[in-house]
Amino acid sequence: MNDNEVAVLDYGSQYTQLIVRRVRELGFLAHLYAPTQLAGLKNPGAIILSGGPRSTSEVDAPDVDFEALMAFGVPVLGVCYGMQLLNIKHGGTVRPGVTREYGPAKLIVSEAGTLFAGISHESQIWMSHSDTVSALPEGVSVIATNEDAVPVALQFGERCWGIQFHPEVTHSHEGAQILKNFLTRSGAKLAPFDIQAFKAEMLNQIRADVGDREVVCGVSGGVDSTVLAVLLHRAGVKLRCIYIDTGLMRKGETAEVIKQFIEVGVPIEVVDASAAFLGRLAGVSDPEEKRKIIGGEFIEQFWGVADNVELLAQGTLYPDVIESASSGSAASKIKTHHNRVDRILELKKEGKVLEPLAELFKDEVRALGASLGIPHEALWRHPFPGPGLAVRVPGALTPEKLEIAREADAIFIAELRRSGWYEKVWQAYAALLPVKTVGVKGDERSYEQAISLRAVVSEDAMTADWVELPYEVLRAASNKILNSVKGINRVLYDISTKPPASIEWE
Repeated sequence: MNDNEVAVLDYGSQYTQLIVRRVRELGFLAHLYAPTQLAGLKNPGAIILSGGPRSTSEVDAPDVDFEALMAFGVPVLGVCYGMQLLNIKHGGTVRPGVTREYGPAKLIVSEAGTLFAGISHESQIWMSHSDTVSALPEGVSVIATNEDAVPVALQFGERCWGIQFHPEVTHSHEGAQILKNFLTRSGAKLAPFDIQAFKAEMLNQIRADVGDREVVCGVSGGVDSTVLAVLLHRAGVKLRCIYIDTGLMRKGETAEVIKQFIEVGVPIEVVDASAAFLGRLAGVSDPEEKRKIIGGEFIEQFWGVADNVELLAQGTLYPDVIESASSGSAASKIKTHHNRVDRILELKKEGKVLEPLAELFKDEVRALGASLGIPHEALWRHPFPGPGLAVRVPGALTPEKLEIAREADAIFIAELRRSGWYEKVWQAYAALLPVKTVGVKGDERSYEQAISLRAVVSEDAMTADWVELPYEVLRAASNKILNSVKGINRVLYDISTKPPASIEWE
């Protein structure tokens, strides 16, 4: 907990993480807390109550210590559920809506004041709520409505506001400006968020935490583990970086990772365990069983070389911390797949797990990496799943299937780079489908497999939308795959969103 930070109280909205991100993007330090942690805050600069899926009319609805909230004397903003809660606490009432209002709506500003300074008189906003304000407290001002004259923004006092919509999502066209107004025009004294200053603090903290102990770090060549390794190296600690080649990597992946770490000046140990992984996976088609085998074998291989670990470094990011913490609190719990093995749990209990990136979002990790001098191309590599190509080749794996997936994927990625689309998408790949289709090659009928291309945009992979790639990009990739990848006679493009689909196939 930091003095003058923006404290975001989490009431369970799917967008709550975005509030923290947007505040940091505006240049101010922010963290997420459970409402029950309010009393433990010391000197917040401002407090935001998030939205949430519950109804304020429920008997056990999430609450807030209103007396403690107001005692801080700092600007307060309630978003969606947060606004309804503030309305009740100030003496108003809220009634359950007949239907849930979800999607775009129109904001009509009736009083610009602090919150809506410079905002258009009419603007698109994004709603996601079921309850509705039914009676306003005495002295409260309606400063904006929707097109049906229903209040969607209230001012409860000189430094307390409530808004029924979500300014943190891009669907609220002027939402970022509204948040900026709240933070900069309300008289709040806020701590800045600067990646250079943050880096200096992290390096000092790492040196203090590590001392003369050796740190072991598993690296994959991805953004998080690369930044983590370079950060530890720059801190001057004793460091062992271990890379496990599972045999499930993309085309040229291991050679590329070795070259990348040579460029950043960090030595790595490469363990070729491809035969062990493929041997254990032979004949296994169930996706969950495949994941368990890969996870188990990875741990066996890693601990087989990382003996007598004094400190283990992990690339846990802030979304991992938030997702695993109960009620969105900032407790230092992490996803179960980070803690699959008793050995890691034991190290955590002993205080031997180091997570220097645990306060950062993905875009902040990239900014940190840039400040450390990591090449741009390394920082903008697409995410690659831990199980590797196993989740992009549904069904039982064979060396032949993996090679087909590698070749098709390399062609697709090369085409995205050539056309300038690679960095416009979050993640892209080619998956080999477990079906055969009839086709024609030359003068003969063929009976071969299909490739599915996928490209998505996302923020931290919680949700994802497919990318509307230009037809000429898809045509070029398809033609090259069909003409040069043996065993493929059909190419498809996946236009599924997450949810209901996942980003990967398995």
